[in-house]
Amino acid sequence: MATTISNFSSLDLERLPSIASGEARAQRVRSVRATAQSLAGYGRLVDDFAAAAVTIVTWPQPGWRPVVAGTGNEGGIVQDLFEMTRRGEVQYAVNHAVDRSYVTGWFADPATASDARAAADTTRLYTHEANYHPDGGQVFMPRTKAPFVALLAKPGDDVTPDDFVAFWFDGAQGIHIDPGVWHQPLFPAGPSLVFDDKQGRVHACIAIDFVREFGVYIDVPLTQPA
Repeated sequence: MATTISNFSSLDLERLPSIASGEARAQRVRSVRATAQSLAGYGRLVDDFAAAAVTIVTWPQPGWRPVVAGTGNEGGIVQDLFEMTRRGEVQYAVNHAVDRSYVTGWFADPATASDARAAADTTRLYTHEANYHPDGGQVFMPRTKAPFVALLAKPGDDVTPDDFVAFWFDGAQGIHIDPGVWHQPLFPAGPSLVFDDKQGRVHACIAIDFVREFGVYIDVPLTQPA
């Protein structure tokens, strides 16, 4: 399957602002364990990928005439593998369900990070963006019981870096990310992890660029919270 490296934001990946030179700051987010309680308002735990239903949102009613029942939500579901791979100091993602590839983070100063150099510190990752789908949720289930982190924020376009939380999963369960919830692809605690992924076949993406809007990279902890 052919893929191309792309990102939702307009940040130039060929000229990334540097943390070391002060062009951008690193802002650490708080880390919590993913439980049914802590995920309230963000999503829900998933035990069985095949049985997990993706929430689809009916298109909004533009005027006083209602949307006809059973319409506006007929795009269906698409599913395939979502691969997360650390190469050197760069985090790569491939979403086979929608045939897209992304650079989702860096394990060193993004301005100088290289996929040809081994990462000195893999306990955290810097990322510059997140997005949400207003028209549907998304289900991720790890194919092996390996830990991972979900970076999430509750719905709302006035979101800031302070609103994001790193949810630690031990790998025994997956997640349904609710419609409208800000997220990044899930970050493995190890060098790579493959997820089963399903989402709405027709899905919009609304994005935030932390560097352009706030002058920060989000510092995502990839270790268990205390």
